Amino acid sequence: MIMGAHVILYSSDAEADRAFLRDVLGFVSVDAGRGWLIFALPPAEAAVHPEETGGRHELYLLCDDLKAEMKRLEGKGVRCSKEHKERWGSVTRIELPGGGKLGLYQPAHPLAIGMQA
Repeated sequence: MIMGAHVILYSSDAEADRAFLRDVLGFVSVDAGRGWLIFALPPAEAAVHPEETGGRHELYLLCDDLKAEMKRLEGKGVRCSKEHKERWGSVTRIELPGGGKLGLYQPAHPLAIGMQA
């Protein structure tokens, strides 16, 4: 039985991105050994989008008030892109210290979170 998912973020500065996840986003973690942190994430959903070549993956965090969350993050020195509207929600991008980006959005669609498999 599948009981969870494990997401991997690749980074040019893993230590800085780990500190960001811990200190800025407030994600709790366990040490898997020698400082290798594994973070607990909020409940998650998965979607499959069509793409010619496949293999590209993205990580989006969800929030219930994008403007308030952007303000909170900016207060911690996090750079967010300008908010834009999509048919599925309001979206911004967060810059990670290691150069990567995470999507952050307030969904306008029904959520699968909390539904039984």
